[in-house]
Amino acid sequence: MAKVVAEAEELPKAIVKRMLKEKLSQLSSDGDFSIHSEALLAFSESARVFIHYLSATANDICKESKRQTITADDVLNALEEIEFSELIEPLKASLDEFRKKNAEKKAGSANTKQVNKKRKAGQEAVTENEGDEGNKVNEKEDNADDNED
Repeated sequence: MAKVVAEAEELPKAIVKRMLKEKLSQLSSDGDFSIHSEALLAFSESARVFIHYLSATANDICKESKRQTITADDVLNALEEIEFSELIEPLKASLDEFRKKNAEKKAGSANTKQVNKKRKAGQEAVTENEGDEGNKVNEKEDNADDNED
């Protein structure tokens, strides 16, 4: 009896195929190869099962710590627990790169917000000054009217 996987749980075939081709091209000197559709399905299903297994293990580690949110450390510990420790260092390197890029984006975003605040404050000051000048003109006109009386 074949198990039917919900479409929402399927990994995108195009992405799986692209990943396979990239990895195979790194491993093979002969760049001309093809992947049978059944092999693609097998890789996709294997990856899906691995993700489920890893996420369940990380969730167990998270619950043992009395938390509800799975962290990157939970995933790293889960890899160790399911005996895939050879994946930990490459994952740590990817996480460090991700965090570095994310920090740069946040810093850039914070700088942009500060510049926008300064611009806005500058525009408000200009608007207030224009309003003050308008008041001065009105006061002079009022004074001139008073003098004429």
